Amino acid sequence: MELLERFLGDALLLGPTVHGDARGYFLEPYNSARFSEVTGLSPRFVQDNESMSHAGVVRGLHIQAMPHTQAKLVRVVKGSVLDVCVDVRAGSPTYGRHFKVRLDDREKRMLYVPEGFAHGFHTLEDGTIFQYKCTAFYDRPSERTLLWNDPALGIDWEVRDPVLSEKDRQGVPLSRFSWNT
Repeated sequence: MELLERFLGDALLLGPTVHGDARGYFLEPYNSARFSEVTGLSPRFVQDNESMSHAGVVRGLHIQAMPHTQAKLVRVVKGSVLDVCVDVRAGSPTYGRHFKVRLDDREKRMLYVPEGFAHGFHTLEDGTIFQYKCTAFYDRPSERTLLWNDPALGIDWEVRDPVLSEKDRQGVPLSRFSWNT
């Protein structure tokens, strides 16, 4: 595993070591000791989630409120996504800023999304399988959704007419958003 890039100070793009030969490949997506060595962090992941989405789906921007906030380690198992994160930490020098990165099953890169970042993605291929490792259990009352197309965020999702859940359509704009209550 190697650290490829840092976004907004604390989000990390990671590349796994892939061992390939005539049979195919082997990779270790997560090893806590190696992750800590490479990043200086020691998150305790307690839940894994997986979603499958068709091309043109936008999921997000999601975060859980304190005290159930989560850091996540995300990756694409099959297909590709445009992954988007927004810093919603009050007082952060990068508050309200976002970054985007493509994740796919070819490069096998992973993204560490720290606590305080709303997260979402646009699925670029049919049948895309997306996995999340989370540092806190899912807690429905703590769910928060930042409006995916809030003009204040200026995110180009690279999709004209996305498929959205009702929850994501009803997201809250940044000007009224709070995740720490």
